[in-house]
Amino acid sequence: MNNQSQRYFAATGLLIATLTASTLASAEMPDALNWTAYGTGTSGHAQIMAIGQVVQKHSGTQFRVIPGENDILRMTPLKSGRVDLCACGIASYYGSEGVMMFAGRNWGPQPIRVISTSMASFGLGMAVAGDAQVKTLADLKGKRLAYIRGDDALNKAAEAYLAFGGLTWDDVEKLIFPGYNSAFNGIISGRADAAITTTITPAAQRLAASPRGVTWPELPLSDSAGWKRMGDVAPYFQPHRVTSGAGIDAKRGYQSASYPYPIMVANADLEYETAYGLIKTMVENFDSYKDAAPGAAGYALKNQNMMWVVPFHDAVVAYYREINIWTEAMQAHQNQLVKRQQLLSETWDTYVISASQDEEVFRQGWLATRAQALTNADMPVVF
Repeated sequence: MNNQSQRYFAATGLLIATLTASTLASAEMPDALNWTAYGTGTSGHAQIMAIGQVVQKHSGTQFRVIPGENDILRMTPLKSGRVDLCACGIASYYGSEGVMMFAGRNWGPQPIRVISTSMASFGLGMAVAGDAQVKTLADLKGKRLAYIRGDDALNKAAEAYLAFGGLTWDDVEKLIFPGYNSAFNGIISGRADAAITTTITPAAQRLAASPRGVTWPELPLSDSAGWKRMGDVAPYFQPHRVTSGAGIDAKRGYQSASYPYPIMVANADLEYETAYGLIKTMVENFDSYKDAAPGAAGYALKNQNMMWVVPFHDAVVAYYREINIWTEAMQAHQNQLVKRQQLLSETWDTYVISASQDEEVFRQGWLATRAQALTNADMPVVF
């Protein structure tokens, strides 16, 4: 670790775990890997600790895990090079695109590369009060839907779910809440009808246990038009059969849309040998950690979406080729994603040279410039 990283860890006091190596580090893996992850006590943090122990056992690599309570705290050390990897949320995609919280002067599109992702038995869904008489997402028309102040990811998810049902925010009564828990307090008390959440969150459990109860409108696989509308708003969503969560029958499950959590990412310049050693260890020793933390089974090879919205690291692609699961169609998709990132990066570099110093004018100007560049290249704008 360099002196800058040492000062960083000492100054922040966020260093919470160092797994002591029991064997000499291999030639393929570094002596240490530094991560950011969700806060202690979360499933995302527990998963990285479990994976770290397996990597340590096989390569001797020490793991240092820094908990970050929000997207910026998790991704800033990755941007600055103070950590090697981030067990992030969907903000990794926003960072790749240079949008939302990453549209400001200090950010812009990031060279994000996926190592692996987890799709567990729980998922994202539209939690609707059981007495609101909502069976499909189209039935949300005229209902009171929670909008969380400052939570771009959840609000974008709500927009995508509305789109599946052929609706927009204009078709519902948008109620603004200061936070996630207050939104569910609003539903329970009868001031709102629905909110986006993960199915296993305590807030959803509280709603399910309340007199109003909870329902989860399904997203039928047969509704191709609905899936297209959702994809146009948020292309990172994918079909997902949810079998765990508040009021959900584990045997029957229900059809929803979700995206991976966590999303294990690095920058494109992460050492090839490091990325290769990590994915090889994770795939070939899956049984060693799949039951070690909630959701860890979601890293199974069968759960990996090889044609998602963020490109894989080159070393991951090479490993998948070696085990004969990488196809030419996947490579074509990968090439297009890398081309998109390069276009966004070049557009950003040109834009910032003469951009306004006013932060809001800067953001709006960047989004307009970004949209024009993508349109000119015949690529979806999305944001």
